[in-house]
Amino acid sequence: MASILPFIRKGGTVFDDQVTQILGDAFDRACEELHDKGQPTIVYEVIAKRIIDAAKNGERDPVQLRNIGLAAFGFKNDKQAI
Repeated sequence: MASILPFIRKGGTVFDDQVTQILGDAFDRACEELHDKGQPTIVYEVIAKRIIDAAKNGERDPVQLRNIGLAAFGFKNDKQAI
């Protein structure tokens, strides 16, 4: 499975350890929703960028972050638990 860390580093944004963990959890759960079977790199990039951008704007809820990451792929925001 891909990790969000390279995407955070690439974007040049710095988050504290707690937020980085939340972003990682949200990213991992979003990838699981796609049944993470060798998706093209661009899929991971889109999910990561959307999650990171939402976090830059103050979002910290991992469920919301996951949903935001998946929204580009037509997933509805009705998923509740991580």
